Amino acid sequence: MSNKKEQTQTLHATNHYLYYPDEKDVPTYLAYGFRPAFLLLAPYLVISMLLWGLIWSGIINIPFMDNILIWHVYEMLFGILTAGILAFLTTGLPELFPGMVPLIGKKLKYIVFLWIAGRISFWFIDITGVYIAAILNLSMLGWLIWFAKDAVLDKLQRHASLGYAMVALFILEAWFFASMAGFAQTDAMDILKTALGGHVVLILLAMRRVNMEAVNELMEDKGIDDIYIARPPLTNLAIFTVITFTIVEFFYPYNSALGWLGLAAGAAILAITSDYNLKDKFILNQPYVIYLSLVFIMIAVGYAFMGWDILSNKGANINHFRHFITSGGYGLAYLMVMIIIGWIHTGRHLTSNIYTHLMVFFMLLASIMRGSIPFFEEYANELYLYSSIIWTLPFAIYIKLFFKFLLSPRADGIKG
Repeated sequence: MSNKKEQTQTLHATNHYLYYPDEKDVPTYLAYGFRPAFLLLAPYLVISMLLWGLIWSGIINIPFMDNILIWHVYEMLFGILTAGILAFLTTGLPELFPGMVPLIGKKLKYIVFLWIAGRISFWFIDITGVYIAAILNLSMLGWLIWFAKDAVLDKLQRHASLGYAMVALFILEAWFFASMAGFAQTDAMDILKTALGGHVVLILLAMRRVNMEAVNELMEDKGIDDIYIARPPLTNLAIFTVITFTIVEFFYPYNSALGWLGLAAGAAILAITSDYNLKDKFILNQPYVIYLSLVFIMIAVGYAFMGWDILSNKGANINHFRHFITSGGYGLAYLMVMIIIGWIHTGRHLTSNIYTHLMVFFMLLASIMRGSIPFFEEYANELYLYSSIIWTLPFAIYIKLFFKFLLSPRADGIKG
């Protein structure tokens, strides 16, 4: 029985590596798309958020940036999005579409350089100008859409929604840069708020697939004889409510109807967690089920609090409560993808330990501190600073725990 299980796991692990390119002398950090993406993303998030906390709390300033808030929001949305999508697509698509050749080596290196150039261009946008930043960053997202064309053009349309969501985000990013360049009259921050809705939709779509792989992988490892299915109707309802909220907020940001839509979006997103309630087996005590469910819970709490604030305070604190979505759900989603891929796709079993517990705990603590500022306004500066510092700790722990895996060959000896 043990040998049979081992053979099955090995076969499963090699399914999406059958078409691995025969490129010579590929360094380990370029052996698969997630490796350079996570090696760069974790320290970038630590540096960016620490800087933001120090700047916003008034401790330091960056003289070459005129609009610090725009920089922060854009980088936390589109800046990390392209690195996250690079890892997700280059890892997931060869698995979902057998025959697709993985991106490795020199080609991967050029795309990583493009992402780095995009980050530098936006950091120095007031010096180098909007056009360079627009060209580099739109090129990065545009290339990712082209890379995902097999998903969009798939006759069965099994994963086409991911491609459509990325196209929508490309349009929103182009609109943002048009506003920054003076070609569009819409306020750039309003466009970024709209883009957040698009990001949440993409996260809901991606997490449905992450859940299917991670939870079933976990149950197989634990010998739990059941199957987890992320039901499309629940995700589709949540996406509908998020899109509706986003559209209404853009056109009617202070209308009371938006409050009820916020509550509806929160309820619809929270309902996704009912998928974890399996018919035959109880898995709600499994660490990764708890971790993944917290992504939906934090996003749901954010929309519900925004809805409540619109109905009770006419949206006076809505941007504070929005951080339950961004710092909480959004941050946790990225962290979970990084952890799960960091285990499974380096040839290891999905493992929970004190480090993974602490990563999730610190992310939750930071998000609650940041979102709770309206209730503790006298400590606002301290909460801005300390929540930013604490939010970086999960990614600092990730560097300690996973970088040795990302910089070494797969534990099972398979390429990638």
